[in-house]
Amino acid sequence: MAKITQVLQTPSFKKAVKKLHQKQKKDLDKAVKELFEDPLLGDQKKGDLSFLRVYKFKMNKQTTLLGYSYQDETVTLELMALGSHENFYRDIKSIY
Repeated sequence: MAKITQVLQTPSFKKAVKKLHQKQKKDLDKAVKELFEDPLLGDQKKGDLSFLRVYKFKMNKQTTLLGYSYQDETVTLELMALGSHENFYRDIKSIY
């Protein structure tokens, strides 16, 4: 597996991150570092969300989903969505 050379953030992801508290940002940074080391940690989705991988991690003791895409050829980790399970997939479908 190739090493990731860049991490991109979609505008909707940046907007979600802006609303986080400092401790939540630390939890998110830890999760992103884990994905940076092994981008295949998240579950590959099927069907019309097949472009998406979802990594579950704890943020403030609550399970949080981090939606991202990873392409081997371009060696890019694109952070796409962040949120709790409620309406996560519905919201992703409406954006992409």
